[in-house]
Amino acid sequence: MRRLSELFQGETIKKDNTFIIPGYCLRSGRTSRVNILAMGDVGGTLALALRLLGGDVVSGIGICDINERNVSRWEQELNQISMPDDPDAFPQVRPVAPDEMFQCDVFVFCASMGVPDLSQKDVDVRMVQLEKNRSLIADYAAAAVQAGFDGEFFVVSDPVDPLCKAALQSGCSASRIQGFGLGVMNGRAAYHARRDSAFASYLTSGRVFGPHGSDLVVANDIHHYDDAKSKALTQLTVDANIRIRETGFKPYIAPAVTSGAIAILENLRGHWHYSSAWFGDDNGEGAFLGMRNRRTEEGLEIEDLAMDDRLFARIERAYQNLENL
Repeated sequence: MRRLSELFQGETIKKDNTFIIPGYCLRSGRTSRVNILAMGDVGGTLALALRLLGGDVVSGIGICDINERNVSRWEQELNQISMPDDPDAFPQVRPVAPDEMFQCDVFVFCASMGVPDLSQKDVDVRMVQLEKNRSLIADYAAAAVQAGFDGEFFVVSDPVDPLCKAALQSGCSASRIQGFGLGVMNGRAAYHARRDSAFASYLTSGRVFGPHGSDLVVANDIHHYDDAKSKALTQLTVDANIRIRETGFKPYIAPAVTSGAIAILENLRGHWHYSSAWFGDDNGEGAFLGMRNRRTEEGLEIEDLAMDDRLFARIERAYQNLENL
């Protein structure tokens, strides 16, 4: 039996069935100002969900986009969502100029140089965006360093984990960067587990690991792992993106809400959720890897259950592929 901590290349604090990475510390007792870059389909939906669900941990939401009319539209629409007897129930949304982008506690990168259109079939559209988005996030990460930004740098744009590494390579601290793409893969696996009783154990004991893409690893049951069932459920989960595109629509609602808003809010609350963190060394060699984790005052606590050797091998392969991107 193997454990996820075997892949981690730095110092950790070992606990029973978990380990803690120093850094990534919880901002306990504080609400956060959250700024979102780019108000496209994902950014707009994420902002909506943050406003509706995040009043306990979010003090305000800043929005920025190259299209000023788009910013104006979202500011008006979001701030006109109101409870009947409590107009201040939700965090207020305000436009943020590019030079104010890092005047916040949490910066959320939702920008993209272009999502592949629906004509592109049978390809991992997330990876198609890598080169252009890598250059884009590098510019913003360098700007964050220049601005002396000491908040959290959260990545939602695809492909999440390589873009996190690009931000690291541009000077951002590893303990400030997390990627948010894995939550929806857990949601998609659960969706198929509800539809097929062969995968029912996933709903109580399943896990997802790795990237939001073709190297995703789904475990049908972390305690009673079945390799064939796990690989079948993995394929269904990875292909869910394509199945939605076949309907004639781009799949952004569940990713923006589940991977984005819900996971970010659970992160800020110190609750268990899915996101990625740096598993590499102090010299920048390694990769960001997605797994179940939570922030604590000691650092980032990561689930470290004993797992089947075949499952560990799949996660290790995904990690090695991420290292090479």
